[in-house]
Amino acid sequence: MDGAVTAFTGRTHRPNRDLLRFLTCGSVDDGKSTLIGRLLFETGQVPEDQLATLERDSRRFGTDGANLDYALLLDGLEAEREQGITIDVAYRYMSTPRRSFIIADTPGHEQYTRNMATGASTCDAAVVLVDAAKGITAQTARHSRIVALFGIRHVILAVNKIDLVADDPSVFEAIRAAYADLVADLGFRSVLAIPVSARRGDNLTAPSAATPWYDGPSLIQALEDLPVADTGIARPFRMSVQYVNRPDAHFRGYAGTIASGEVRVGDALAVCPGGRTATLARILSGDVEVTQAQAGDAVTLELAESVDVARGDVLALADDRPAASDRLNVRLLWMGDQPFDPARRHQVKLGARTLPARLTLANGAATLAANEVADGLLSLPSAVTADAFRDDPAQGAFVLIDRGTGVTVAAGVITDIPDHTAHIHQSPVAVSRQAHELLNGHQGGVVWLTGLSGAGKSTVAQALQQSLHGRGCRTVLLDGDNLRHGLNRDLGFSDADRAENVRRTGEAARLFAEAGVIAICALISPRQSDRDAVRARFDEGRFVEVFVDASLESCRARDPKGLYARASAGTIPGFTGIAAPYEAPSAPDLTLATEQLSPSLAAETVRGLLEERGWL
Repeated sequence: MDGAVTAFTGRTHRPNRDLLRFLTCGSVDDGKSTLIGRLLFETGQVPEDQLATLERDSRRFGTDGANLDYALLLDGLEAEREQGITIDVAYRYMSTPRRSFIIADTPGHEQYTRNMATGASTCDAAVVLVDAAKGITAQTARHSRIVALFGIRHVILAVNKIDLVADDPSVFEAIRAAYADLVADLGFRSVLAIPVSARRGDNLTAPSAATPWYDGPSLIQALEDLPVADTGIARPFRMSVQYVNRPDAHFRGYAGTIASGEVRVGDALAVCPGGRTATLARILSGDVEVTQAQAGDAVTLELAESVDVARGDVLALADDRPAASDRLNVRLLWMGDQPFDPARRHQVKLGARTLPARLTLANGAATLAANEVADGLLSLPSAVTADAFRDDPAQGAFVLIDRGTGVTVAAGVITDIPDHTAHIHQSPVAVSRQAHELLNGHQGGVVWLTGLSGAGKSTVAQALQQSLHGRGCRTVLLDGDNLRHGLNRDLGFSDADRAENVRRTGEAARLFAEAGVIAICALISPRQSDRDAVRARFDEGRFVEVFVDASLESCRARDPKGLYARASAGTIPGFTGIAAPYEAPSAPDLTLATEQLSPSLAAETVRGLLEERGWL
């Protein structure tokens, strides 16, 4: 690698003409594709061969008689041409003497709103179309909320098909006023309304004689005058590591695209969220060595010191690091075909990292339908590097994935980092989990035994610990009753205290697992959401939920501690199974029917599962 680069001290080449990314959105058949197609045609962006194809396709699929159907320039999918709708996001490039543009034509049909969110996440401005004959619709409102969600602050309201209402200025003014009221609380910096006819070309690139009462700019002039969003250079340096490049034993580079800020050779960098620091030794832009780089540059960085950096880590200046937290306040658009179900397991893709996540909706909401926008809290298994979307769009956007189907079910942005420890950065560990596991001869993880009181959790846990100890495994037993005499002695049995009891136990177990120890936890942990929150704190495969299953009648009959008798007598209020509910696991990793299994056989069943999963 050393001989494959040449020194270069200047900046990489960048075009002088600025670039504006904008999208078009609105209800189905509002004329989005026609408007963009006409813009491309009138600004000379349609080559002769493509124009010939357009003429042929207009005869076959057109909706404007013998005239050219400009929408077909964008509706590239065969299904779209046949149905006359836009399904996917179509991107087009356009330029004028003043500015270059990337245009996203987004779907209008409600079921394709998720595609519209994809387009919005990369744009600086939005052209929201409204059919003059129909006025504001529910989809107009939905699209406007999504535009605001993804940080777009400049909106042009194109009141299209003004010719269908006889170019009536009162219709235009009524729609303009209604839209202003609709978006009053969305935080847009500018909203400009323009009457247009995409079919006729009115007010697209020049003023139209059909609307002499309108004295504002044409659509193209308005797009040329919009302020271009900042390039991110002024923000703090952030680069998510996409790839660790090791072509030989002498070179280790970290490749990615700089999301924001600038970096120079000699800068002290921090590897986040871990907190390790190192000096930037070299910057490679392709095969060219440069001394500095900035937002938008795809580079490979080489560090002077040997530190552990993995895909998904974020490099930042050591004295200006991003927040690190395992909890994120978010605003999201639900895109799943099925409503949000808090019992389902999800993953979040944030930058280059994908990890388990639990979504809790704000204000106690339990469900969320397709295309609805909501606020919520994402709980993660470990701290991640994150910035609010308003501070850094590249680091503050995410998608949510259903772990069972692999389907993307939501897209959203980070609104803020709620944790008071967000800016208390973790100290790097001196001995990694992998090193502990190599010394121990087995993996670290958590076996979580849940079930009713008297089901046999503690008995099975003790038998499992003895079995694992007998084969040389390092273990710790965290029994719920024992913990309430120490770590959790300040907690009662309210819903909040029960949840905190489970959370603390899970955090203690995670510390042991990170040290390569197998933590065996035995506690009722009655609520599925609390157990899921603990699972979300662990990497995939490091948390095993075991349902110790015994009927309430059997547990009453055993009653080894006399708890059921006292609960029935009223001396133990809120006792699980009597006066408080127990939620059996919806999808446990293992179920032990302790009415049929002896403790030793149950323990060997758990040990067998750990062997199957490669722990032992």
